[in-house]
Amino acid sequence: METTDRDPQLWRIAKDRAKFKSHLLTYVVVNLLLWSIWAVTEHHDHRGIPWPVWPTVFWGFGVFMNGLGVYGGFGKAQLSEREYEKLVRRQREGRL
Repeated sequence: METTDRDPQLWRIAKDRAKFKSHLLTYVVVNLLLWSIWAVTEHHDHRGIPWPVWPTVFWGFGVFMNGLGVYGGFGKAQLSEREYEKLVRRQREGRL
């Protein structure tokens, strides 16, 4: 398929989803590495929280929010589209 045949909106969604999958893979690989480092290094103090918890949780929250934006219909493009449709309806009803 040539790039001229692509629907611009669908192409943007496809690129966003591919970028998200790349970020998710990076998150998984890096966190596996961090947890592996933690597991093989000396950590005799079992009372505290393992240090890899912090990047896993906070970065994971960011990845989760990105996934919601890409797949959950909460992305900027979807929200913009909904707002545009509301404005068009109001204009047709004469309430704008």
